Amino acid sequence: MKINTNRVLSIMKIISRVVFIGLCIKTGVLLITSLFSLFMNPEAAGNLYLGLDLSEMYATNRWYYVNTLSFIVALSALKAYLFYLVTKIFLKFNLNHPFTPTVVSLIGKISHIALGIGVVALIAQSYSERLLHRGLEIDQNWGSEEFLFLAGIIFIIALVFKRGVEIQLENELTI
Repeated sequence: MKINTNRVLSIMKIISRVVFIGLCIKTGVLLITSLFSLFMNPEAAGNLYLGLDLSEMYATNRWYYVNTLSFIVALSALKAYLFYLVTKIFLKFNLNHPFTPTVVSLIGKISHIALGIGVVALIAQSYSERLLHRGLEIDQNWGSEEFLFLAGIIFIIALVFKRGVEIQLENELTI
């Protein structure tokens, strides 16, 4: 069975939408359960989302709990926004005419969001290490290195696409 490029793009479009919807649901659930645990039922801190247990932190210091939840919700929201931009690229991308200013702009935004995710995750990771010294352990993989590396790769791709737009404009102006 021969797989053509259009089929791969269609599959990637569907996968990116599914991931975007999943991340939106995760962010919403985290936000709602966080608010529920803060204002209604502190016992909900024991199972915030898929086994995330921050009940010990809630019992020890409520501000540590709020800060940690803020990092978790912010990262989840940023990842959802990143995949929103990816789904927008699939809507705007044309394989016959790939180098457009719109696609370049979206790729640039994705690189900035990936960098933002990496920086926020790096701050969250150092905050977790500080909490570890105070006896509170967070079972969380922040993924800062991966997103910083991803931001660099996407930035390079954005530069290549930007140069492609420039070359394409030069060719259109040349008779």
